[in-house]
Amino acid sequence: MTTRDYWSEMLLRVVRPVFTSLADDRLRERMPVEPHDEVRDRARYSHLEAVGRSLAGLGPWLNLSECAGEEATRRALLLEEVCQSLHRATDPQANDYLNFTEGQQPIVDAAYLALGLLRSWEAVWSRLDGRTRGNIVECLRATRSRKPLPSNWLLFSAMIEIVLFKAGGEWDRMRVDYAVRQHEQWYKGDGAYGDGPYFHWDYYNSFVIHPFLYEIVNAGGEVSATWAEFREPILKRIQRYAAVQERFIGPDGTFPPVGRSLTYRLGAFHALALVALRATLPSGVSPAGVRCALTAVIRRMMDRNDVFDSNGWLRIGFCGHQPSIGESYISTGSLYACSWGFLPLGLPARDPFWSDPDCDWTSRRVWAGEDCIADHAIC
Repeated sequence: MTTRDYWSEMLLRVVRPVFTSLADDRLRERMPVEPHDEVRDRARYSHLEAVGRSLAGLGPWLNLSECAGEEATRRALLLEEVCQSLHRATDPQANDYLNFTEGQQPIVDAAYLALGLLRSWEAVWSRLDGRTRGNIVECLRATRSRKPLPSNWLLFSAMIEIVLFKAGGEWDRMRVDYAVRQHEQWYKGDGAYGDGPYFHWDYYNSFVIHPFLYEIVNAGGEVSATWAEFREPILKRIQRYAAVQERFIGPDGTFPPVGRSLTYRLGAFHALALVALRATLPSGVSPAGVRCALTAVIRRMMDRNDVFDSNGWLRIGFCGHQPSIGESYISTGSLYACSWGFLPLGLPARDPFWSDPDCDWTSRRVWAGEDCIADHAIC
């Protein structure tokens, strides 16, 4: 089995139960909701979490037309399931009509759904009928009644507006402008933003901040032109953060279990995976090295018999089933953030990320005694 085959099979193992069930209008029936001991309302949100987060990671692979053989067959089948799933998720008459209007959480996962649509636009949006497109637009608009927190949540509102723009409808430029400019104020230096005014030791720079900022200012057309002044610094910062992330991956495929939302597992490398997908890795970080590093992480985290339950659904944990590591806002649907680590599947097999020979990443070279270039901060 090639490394690419391993990645695609693991990604399918993660997301296929979500979209197969939703396409059948049976997601609520089939997906368990593993809750926190003290919080029992997560079933209101967990299903949209699973769908939005899965599509955000899966989107680039769906958008890749340059596939062959068994991979092409699997991708085509999943693409049809995703399109049917979006119809079910946004149809008020469906059993699996998802929650876009109750509580605060929907603004988060509607934004990940929007991000997934942005990343799969050519493959998915073009296949949707007019009614489904209209339903999606209405569901995204429904989240405007939620006031985002003064944190990375501003980017959720902005992402929703970007996709409303892409869909050709009415959109709120101010929500995008405020989010981008406010994060400029929250930049702390050396590739790191505060989550709001303060810096946190966690992976939210990767879970949300860098990927959302990058995708927003590179969305194309009027959007891209409006915020063009931010494109270069946002790229420079995500590249620096990606360089740090590559160095965080130890010789054995482990990385520091620091901060909240560790149950997102591979989602901690959302930023590194995105920079690899967009072929903008910083100098000194090779595509093949990132491939080998992320493969080591995937094997370390996912090749365990306690990651999935007996029906193939993810279980709460960081490396295995560890319910206590999940915060009160974590439930089964939250865990599908792990799909974000698989973004490079959106690159064709001939790309250097996949075709270059295996090589060691920075920490393996350093700990093996190899002479390596020094690391440097940026402003």
